[in-house]
Amino acid sequence: MGDGAARKSQEVLLVCKDEFVESNTYHAQGGVATAIFDDDSPALHAADTMAAGHGLCDRTAVDILTDEGARRVRELIGDGWHVDRDGEGHVLRGLEAAHCRSRVVHAGGDATGKVLELDVSAMVKANPNITVLEHAFLNDILVHDGHVAGVRLAVRDAQSGVETRIVDADRVVLATGGAGRLYPYTTNPAVATGDGLAAVIRAGAQVADLEFYQFHPTAMAVGEHFLVSEAVRGEGAVLLDEHGHRFMTDIDPKAELAPRDVVARANFRTMQAQGGKPIMLDVSPMAKENPDLADFLRHRFPTIDAYTRALGFDWSKEPIPVAPAAHYWMGGIRTDLFGRASIPGLYAAGECARTGVQGANRLASNSLLEGMVYGYRAGLAAANDADDAAWQPQDFDNSAIKGMPVCQRPMTLHMPTETTQTQVWNRTRIEDAMWKHVGVIRDGDTLLQGVSVLGEALATANHAEAAESVENGTQTADYAHQVAMWENRNLLTVGYVAAVAAGNRCESRGAHTRQDYPTINPTIAHSIAYQMA
Repeated sequence: MGDGAARKSQEVLLVCKDEFVESNTYHAQGGVATAIFDDDSPALHAADTMAAGHGLCDRTAVDILTDEGARRVRELIGDGWHVDRDGEGHVLRGLEAAHCRSRVVHAGGDATGKVLELDVSAMVKANPNITVLEHAFLNDILVHDGHVAGVRLAVRDAQSGVETRIVDADRVVLATGGAGRLYPYTTNPAVATGDGLAAVIRAGAQVADLEFYQFHPTAMAVGEHFLVSEAVRGEGAVLLDEHGHRFMTDIDPKAELAPRDVVARANFRTMQAQGGKPIMLDVSPMAKENPDLADFLRHRFPTIDAYTRALGFDWSKEPIPVAPAAHYWMGGIRTDLFGRASIPGLYAAGECARTGVQGANRLASNSLLEGMVYGYRAGLAAANDADDAAWQPQDFDNSAIKGMPVCQRPMTLHMPTETTQTQVWNRTRIEDAMWKHVGVIRDGDTLLQGVSVLGEALATANHAEAAESVENGTQTADYAHQVAMWENRNLLTVGYVAAVAAGNRCESRGAHTRQDYPTINPTIAHSIAYQMA
């Protein structure tokens, strides 16, 4: 199936957890990496992606991303995506970490995701074949005789109560995003609680690479940990310790433009060395090219500028405090090159999917591009696949994990059932446990403890959910209260599997760093898949 594949007209129900446009995409600042400029090529973009992924990217998936990505971007611009342009109408571009070319397209300055989301949502609303259902929570994926049969939703009713709704469907496409709310420090919005990934785990589909969670190096260290885009460093900003020393030049030849995992670890360790004090982001070097620095920042980074000033900072005159924060999950639902998951009829795209393009560390601004490319492919496959369409995942080669003699065979996990806990964990307890046990830098002992405590907490949450489950129909329970309970259960589900995965990867690679295994282990050359029994 390729770009020339037939497009069948389908009736689509688009289910939204919150408001239609609320998502990680809406909050994305950085831009879209794409090789659409004369001095660039998909091959160069692919090489940068492979290097950032630390040996775990699938080459075929990456080639598809960079080649088809350029086409998808051109198509979207042609369809009305309002990208930033210069006075002569040429598309502007920026440089970000680990890219060999300036190839990042922006929209609205630092509001790329918002502009993209609003432009695409307008296209969706204009399509008569798409029905949008807002404020509907995904409880579970329904499977019958080994094939997807639909979903169980919890829909907010007119009285803010809960209505359970079964939607029959032989094709389900998940685009449910990540799970940044696993951590107390995150750039993700409140909706990012791993709901689709948790439902897939419960349904028994394969997942992979959950040990690789990217912590963005620069979120505001005060307020709501607002993201300070990679593009700020691309324009020349530098990182300083408490003494005003620019420490990244001591750590990597690319300094502040080193891959995100390198910068995030350096920031974290520098903060540890200075008693937890945040590091400082200094934009003053930009003044060399932009004498009116305040005006430049206001126009180039309008969202960040407004937020920092709302906190009382004039970042044109003083450095601002930043710290690492959970940002993007490289792992997710294991898919093939057309978004198919291991359960027939189930597809996934975006951050909830593990397509093979992100590897152990996502190259900056590849995430929106991945959604464009593999969302397109997943949609075509869902519309055109026969019921017996075969899932064709790329091989996991050269894995030498104990208990996994055939690398394509997933490691089997069992849902925790035994617990001595009686109190269901609240969000703060989940976040603190993940930060302590499965945070920026890990070790075997804390991971083992994390598996134990998260497993017990998950068992308690599952018992509580079973005790409170009722027959389908309209419920009297408060919708917001129920959603919070389900979200916490989902976070414990994905957090538990992530802790297991991190404990099984006895090395440091990309976004996964273990103090007890500080180097890359050549015997663990590729990804590890997991499946709940």
